[in-house]
Amino acid sequence: MAIYFASDFHLGVSAAVSSRERESQIVAWLDHCWRKDAEAFYLVGDLFEFWFEWREVVPRGYVRFFGKLAEIADAGIPIHVFTGNHDLWMEDYLQEEIGVVMHRQPLRITLLGYEMLIGHGDGLGPGDYGYKRLKKLFEARWARWCYSRLHPNLAMKLAFYFSGKSRSSQPAETEFLGPDREWLVAYAERKTSIEPALDYCVFGHRHLPINYPLSNGHSRYVNLGEWLHYNSYARLESTEGLSLAYWK
Repeated sequence: MAIYFASDFHLGVSAAVSSRERESQIVAWLDHCWRKDAEAFYLVGDLFEFWFEWREVVPRGYVRFFGKLAEIADAGIPIHVFTGNHDLWMEDYLQEEIGVVMHRQPLRITLLGYEMLIGHGDGLGPGDYGYKRLKKLFEARWARWCYSRLHPNLAMKLAFYFSGKSRSSQPAETEFLGPDREWLVAYAERKTSIEPALDYCVFGHRHLPINYPLSNGHSRYVNLGEWLHYNSYARLESTEGLSLAYWK
């Protein structure tokens, strides 16, 4: 049996392929892993370019993705979903309709005998203080309440406008900046200095597939990359440990 990890699908915008085509790729990957040997799935944030749940309304689309998640969950395979910086306004829709387990903070857990720290990665490590302040604002209940007063048509348009330029014009991340400039490496180094038994620190957010040995000689920092260009994911086995792979 194996456990699978992926992040940064950013469904809702086009990149190397359209959002609809990317959704089909993700569904095919989920189905393949489930039928092959999946014991659980960890989907580690930014599944959507933007997500918001009104009391009686959720964003349209993603029917095939949700349908496959529901099929897997109904078969008894646990699905863990983490909020990311693009979908931090998830509430309980996926829990109630599909049966996923939601996580809003990094998770410390033992999987297949390995000690893991799993999280999306936004706002962790040194630097990026502007975003950290903005995240605290967005996480405030009053901020969610205010945004929910907007009509969904206007709210979704505003969100996609402020999420940045079209992903289709942005090239893939290709450069590892080194341990001094990679904030998540610094965060992983700090965590493993406190907990040297940690085998893997697994994050998304960075948009670059990375499998980096940490300075204690035992732990590794693994970034899951993204599905805008790389279609990258990680697979955990009891004998082989955690490895990065690519869905073609």
